[in-house]
Amino acid sequence: MLQSISISPQATGITPTGLLVALHGWGANAQDLASLVPLLKLPTYQFIFLEAPFPHPAVADGRAWYDLNKPGAEGLVESRELLQAYLQDLPQQTGIALDKTILMGFSQGGAMTMDVGLGLPLAGLVVLSGYLHPFAQQLPDRKPPTLLVHGKYDQVVPIVAAQSAQKTLTKQGVDLEYEEYEMGHEITLPVIDRVREFIADISDLAGAGE
Repeated sequence: MLQSISISPQATGITPTGLLVALHGWGANAQDLASLVPLLKLPTYQFIFLEAPFPHPAVADGRAWYDLNKPGAEGLVESRELLQAYLQDLPQQTGIALDKTILMGFSQGGAMTMDVGLGLPLAGLVVLSGYLHPFAQQLPDRKPPTLLVHGKYDQVVPIVAAQSAQKTLTKQGVDLEYEEYEMGHEITLPVIDRVREFIADISDLAGAGE
C-alpha cells in the first residue's frame, strides 16, 4: 500500500476539475514536491503526493521506487505493480476519472511516470529531469500527451538520457512536447510555468472533446 499526502483544491467548496498525482525522486519523500502546489496555481485541482514504498539505503526519511545501487533495479517490479494498481483504483477513491488525472514525476519519479503512465488512459504525463527504463512494453493506441523537461547541465541524470527518451517516445507515437532548460537537476520557476501551461492546454482539449 502506497502512502500519500492529499491536498484539496485551493478554491474551497468546489468539486475538483482534475487531479495531479506527483512522484518524488530517489532519496526524497512525499513532502518533497508538495511545495509546488501554490506555485502551480491550479486552484481547481486536487493533488496527491505519493511516497515510494522502499526506504532509501543512505538517506534518513528518504524513499526509493527501487534501488539504483543494486543489479536489476531491485524493487522496480513491485513498485510498478503498486503504482499501477493505485492509479487504476483512484477514480473510485477520488471520484475523478483517469482521463482527468495527470501523473507527474521528478528524476526517478519521472522514470516511474513514463513506465506506468504511458500504459494508462491518463489526461497527461509530466516528466521532470527523468529517464526512460529499458523499453519493452507494448503501448496502447491511445497514449497520454507527455511533457518531457530536462536541464542542459543536469549532472545527476545527463541530458543525453532525456534526448534518448525523446527519440524512443516519438518513435512509439507519443504526443510529446520536449524542452531543454538552462538548469541542472532541479525544478525552476520557468519549468513550473511551463507545466501549468501544459496542463491548461490538455485540460482545454479534454473539455472541447466532451
